[in-house]
Amino acid sequence: MNGTADFRAPSQASPFASPSLSVALATGPAQLRGSPRGRPRRPLTGWILPLCVLALWEVLARFGVLPQHWFPAPTRVWRALGTLGASGVLFRHVGATMLRVLVGFAGGALLGTLLGIATGRSRRLHALLDPALQALRSIPSLAWVPLFLLWLGIGEGSKVALIALGVFFPVYLNVTTGIMAVDRRLLEVAALFSYRGPRLARHVLLPAALPAFIAGLRGGLGLGWMFVVAAELMGASRGLGYLLVDGQTTSRPELVLAAILCFALLGKLTDLPFDIWSRRWRWKRFESAE
Repeated sequence: MNGTADFRAPSQASPFASPSLSVALATGPAQLRGSPRGRPRRPLTGWILPLCVLALWEVLARFGVLPQHWFPAPTRVWRALGTLGASGVLFRHVGATMLRVLVGFAGGALLGTLLGIATGRSRRLHALLDPALQALRSIPSLAWVPLFLLWLGIGEGSKVALIALGVFFPVYLNVTTGIMAVDRRLLEVAALFSYRGPRLARHVLLPAALPAFIAGLRGGLGLGWMFVVAAELMGASRGLGYLLVDGQTTSRPELVLAAILCFALLGKLTDLPFDIWSRRWRWKRFESAE
């Protein structure tokens, strides 16, 4: 840093208008930079294995190798999905589950991000909160169900709270780890330009810890889809979890597999934006190695 020009950006321009801070952010080891370069993606490659498995499954089911009451043929599962879709029942169940997951994900991700930043920045707060949170993280999802039923009843509140709980821990853990790994020199330069509090978190800490942050969001979303099944066991009359239970109680394995297939597809679709986001960025050290 040299000259007075280095110190006039924070109060007059955008957060990264200062040349010195821009250089510091670009050279920090945890900072990311966009890179359009890379090997061309082959989106159809990932479909080869699932399609081969489905074809083999269909053949084995057709020839009676797989018992129909355990593994009905994929075409039978597809017909069950078509019947549910034509009647509109499937969309009501999918909509109910999607709404629960999205609301729970938003709440859990927000709380995990805020606490992750706080404990990542403060050693005292980390020592105070982290041991208890790590202990709570080990509790199975189903163990929370009776407690949430007592606290919140069988309405939507208990279901959303359980999903938010599952989302919270991966986001918190990854954000804390990412913030603690931010280069101290980057923080020193940011302090020179009066970056503190929410401004520091928004413009310096989260961008520098972006890979860990994205990984936490993706992990939290995955757990959110797992926890929604436990949540929908709490007296739900709609949702894909309800379809699972309905198929099991009425001995319709095609209904159970149809619900599982919907979970897989919806989980992949909701993860896709985060996958694209993570692929649009490259570590600075990877660029330096090219």
